[in-house]
Amino acid sequence: MPLTPEQFNKLVTKEEFNELKKDFKKMDGKIDQILTVVDGIATKHKDFQTEMASNQGAHDRMQKTAANHEIIIKKLEKLEVKTV
Repeated sequence: MPLTPEQFNKLVTKEEFNELKKDFKKMDGKIDQILTVVDGIATKHKDFQTEMASNQGAHDRMQKTAANHEIIIKKLEKLEVKTV
C-alpha cells in the first residue's frame, strides 16, 4: 500500500528517532520517581480505607453499647418508681 505525501511527511527520520531515544533516557529516572510517588499515594489511600473500616466497626459497637445502656437505664428508672 503506497503512502500518501501527507503520510510520508509524518514518518520519523533516523535523527529524529535518535533524539527521541535520548529524551526517553532522560525521562527514565523521572518516571521511576513519579511511579514511586503514585505508589506511596496508593498505599496511603489503602491504609486510610482500612482505618475507616476499623473506625466504622468501633463506632457500630459503641452505638450498640449505648443503645443497651439506654434500655438498662429505662428499666432501672422503672424499678426506682416502684420502690419509692
